[in-house]
Amino acid sequence: MKEVLLGLALALLVCASASAAGPQSAPRVEMKTSLGTIVVELNPAKAPKTVENFLRYVKSGFYNGTIFHRVMPGFMIQGGGFEPGMKEKPTRDPIPNEGKNGLRNMAGTIAMARRGDPDSATAQFFINHVDNPMLDYPNPDGAGYAVFGQVVRGMDIVQKIAQVRTGNAGMFENVPLTHVVIESVKLLPDSK
Repeated sequence: MKEVLLGLALALLVCASASAAGPQSAPRVEMKTSLGTIVVELNPAKAPKTVENFLRYVKSGFYNGTIFHRVMPGFMIQGGGFEPGMKEKPTRDPIPNEGKNGLRNMAGTIAMARRGDPDSATAQFFINHVDNPMLDYPNPDGAGYAVFGQVVRGMDIVQKIAQVRTGNAGMFENVPLTHVVIESVKLLPDSK
């Protein structure tokens, strides 16, 4: 009986100290779109520079009023760089690619969009609609695409966005014919 009581007391002590330290939560952002709300949990442990960059854009209000400008069902939805009418927003300097962080381009993950230069990502991001292993390090060009978080609520909204009708807008392809607006993006309370 003594061993049981000692074990129970030890378990209670461990629980009490864990709760005194507080939960170890990753930052979460809420992305309200014209088709519904998506919540993304970021991973600063694996992609610190990418998360820091993304949160700087979030906190400045940069994403508010931008659109998902490239939608490819069975691949991904991309946003964060254009306003309605395909007007590109000016950005800060590019960041180093963290594609070698071990995170994979799986359905529901968020990753940085970039040009041919691996270190060219600025504000644009994409949410993988399906598993896209061809984007994981070292594919497709020796650098991969840096995943930095995961959708934790609103994957149904990602599905809905992926199904909108698209066409061409000037030199741009796969542009939604009706704008899918990112109305606001904010860091949720109790996020680091």
